[in-house]
Amino acid sequence: MKTAIQAAAKTDVGLVRTNNEDNFGYDMAAGIFVVCDGMGGHAAGEMASRIAVSTVLAHFDERRRRSKPEVFGHSVREVSQRANDLANSIRMANQAIRAAALRDPLCNGMGSTIVAVRSDGNQFSVGHVGDSRAYLVRGGFVHQLTTDHSLVMEQVRRGLITVDEAEHSKMQNVILRALGAEESVDPDLEDHEFSLGDVLLLCSDGLSRYLDDSLILEVIGRLGRLELACDELIGLAKAGGSDDNITCLLLRAEQHSWSQRLIDRLGSGSDGEVHTSWS
Repeated sequence: MKTAIQAAAKTDVGLVRTNNEDNFGYDMAAGIFVVCDGMGGHAAGEMASRIAVSTVLAHFDERRRRSKPEVFGHSVREVSQRANDLANSIRMANQAIRAAALRDPLCNGMGSTIVAVRSDGNQFSVGHVGDSRAYLVRGGFVHQLTTDHSLVMEQVRRGLITVDEAEHSKMQNVILRALGAEESVDPDLEDHEFSLGDVLLLCSDGLSRYLDDSLILEVIGRLGRLELACDELIGLAKAGGSDDNITCLLLRAEQHSWSQRLIDRLGSGSDGEVHTSWS
């Protein structure tokens, strides 16, 4: 038996915005999955998130061709090399956004959040900057794997407000760490191990602010097809009053027989449809 990772994703402009500043991307062969939420005037936020996604994907594509890829920043001893590679790609995305902003005055001050997963066999690493989130759905529970880099969560950490107060605060959108904001950035990093049936949800705050854990758990548990779950989660966020762009990326860890592997490999998909890889 081989470990199989299925993935599906969708982004939606939402009910209020006229343009979509969210972007997502993934490379099944490299095991890299990314969601970004841009910020900035005009189309700058959309550009920043697009640059971040493309830079991270390009980094891991390049790793397949170069034995010694360029390194940005320091290594973190407490996490795996896999997580450090992810951090390196996120730092490169930060530099790419800042370089683009310097070239175009209309893009001055643009930035983006990022949440990314790098999988390798039954191991995976999560890296993030900002308030786009990663959740792990396992054994009937939803575990938030990331902690927002936001003003309200900093107040929670200091004991000034409760988590419930933070979730209802009008200051939720004040971000303390983002790509493009400073010359350098250090993402938060964690290593994890897949269990059979695990589902990872990567999303922008247009989804996470408007869905509680019970809704996420119910939808993912009821709908076997990941693309249908993406559609329903986005629809529920809209119904819940989301006034932002909404992006949902789902991964599921499964095991397939060789016969099922052959059947799945005969199919093909485009963005927004389900994709499967084996390791």
